[in-house]
Amino acid sequence: MPTYDYKCIDCGNVFEHFQRITEEPLAVCPNCNGHVKRLIGAGSAPIFKGSGFYQTDYKKSTKKESDNSAETK
Repeated sequence: MPTYDYKCIDCGNVFEHFQRITEEPLAVCPNCNGHVKRLIGAGSAPIFKGSGFYQTDYKKSTKKESDNSAETK
């Protein structure tokens, strides 16, 4: 479930709310009961897993590296 950012039109309070994509956007500020708008672009972010990026996690060894290991045997 994504976290969405909201901003109150009345008091200017900016807050996050954790909700399902299928749920209706919030309409009331928890601070002042004013009207809120969901901010554009909120709710998605990349998730990086592993010890590094492409070079350390997904890259296959090159042919030179495998040739060198065969020569040392």
